[in-house]
Amino acid sequence: MPVTTATLVCFLVAINATTFCLFWYDKHAARSGWRRIRERTLLSSAFFGGSIGAMAGRQIFRHKTRKEPFRTRLILIGLFQTIAVIACTFAAGGYLDAFAGLF
Repeated sequence: MPVTTATLVCFLVAINATTFCLFWYDKHAARSGWRRIRERTLLSSAFFGGSIGAMAGRQIFRHKTRKEPFRTRLILIGLFQTIAVIACTFAAGGYLDAFAGLF
């Protein structure tokens, strides 16, 4: 079953909104002394498409801005996703076919 553009956009909006809310809740929990969300969960939600929501939540709520290695891992996830999107765009446009003969 092919994935439509509308389905992909809806998924990305949902995962980014969820990730943003996770950062809000974790910041609120940190201030209130409540049980926190694991860093693994925050990074996983960013990795599976919510990196924009994670970066926005991190900046807006000033949450985990100096925490290492969390900060570096989140930046690497964003970089990986950016490279993946660029590669998929080139592949979908047929631009990578020119390189097929080189290998």
